[in-house]
Amino acid sequence: MRTFSIFFNTIRSMSLKKIMRLLSLVLPHPLFSLLSFHATLQAYSIAQKKFPKTASTNGIGNAFRHALWCCFIMMYCCKISSPEKALAFCKRMTDLHEELFPNKPLETKMDLHNNKFGMDYFMELLPGIHRQFFEKSFFIDGLEKKMKTAKILKNLDDDFDGFLVYLDEK
Repeated sequence: MRTFSIFFNTIRSMSLKKIMRLLSLVLPHPLFSLLSFHATLQAYSIAQKKFPKTASTNGIGNAFRHALWCCFIMMYCCKISSPEKALAFCKRMTDLHEELFPNKPLETKMDLHNNKFGMDYFMELLPGIHRQFFEKSFFIDGLEKKMKTAKILKNLDDDFDGFLVYLDEK
């Protein structure tokens, strides 16, 4: 019930233009949209349990959550379609999220970077495992290992391709 109220309040707070942008993405892809919503809930719940202090801020837990979110969207969508279509939808969905709910420029850079990291990580694992057999634990365990080398993003010019990034909140 709490999830529904959060979802409803979020939609209610959006302008008509933003709602139309969202509908232009979700209506042509109803199954991808439902799977992405499920992925969102799953990633948020897992990140909150593992990183209760930083999953909803700009810390390391947020980096984990964004990368995991994209891995889950890709995993679920690949079960019903091709990896290429899943990747295109995931990119559009996560980019639109950042556009509809804007942050400060450094926060946006961090989120987009970690989203891309998650998509790249999924595609990196794809050749070794048939897409029908992916499990959530593959991504959770792998991203936790990758967090050990995460970098602190300090300015918009930083380029940490291949690493998770987060903001120092001290």
